[in-house]
Amino acid sequence: MAKVQKSQQAAGAKAAAKKRVVKVDASGDAHINATFNNVIISLTNKQGQLISWSSAGKMGFKGSKKNTPYAAQTAAQDAAKVALEAGLKRVDVYVKGPGAGREGAIRALA
Repeated sequence: MAKVQKSQQAAGAKAAAKKRVVKVDASGDAHINATFNNVIISLTNKQGQLISWSSAGKMGFKGSKKNTPYAAQTAAQDAAKVALEAGLKRVDVYVKGPGAGREGAIRALA
């Protein structure tokens, strides 16, 4: 009985390990969420499927440094680099939130 459970677990692990395939067109959307504590940039295709994302915290900034235009710029460059390799060329930018990094992220994506 234990052998059956092991084989079922192995089959479930293989199914969970499959990477989801996202169709990447030349155009997509850039969602910038700029809060008082962090900046999160998500690049999606037109259907809303995530292509790449980055945040100031992911880039290694801590504390109040996460809410600076420079941190937003580096996060946007990181997300754009991955999306560009996937085939994304143009984005429509949607900005949400009052954070200080909004303008820096937009300039970096341009």
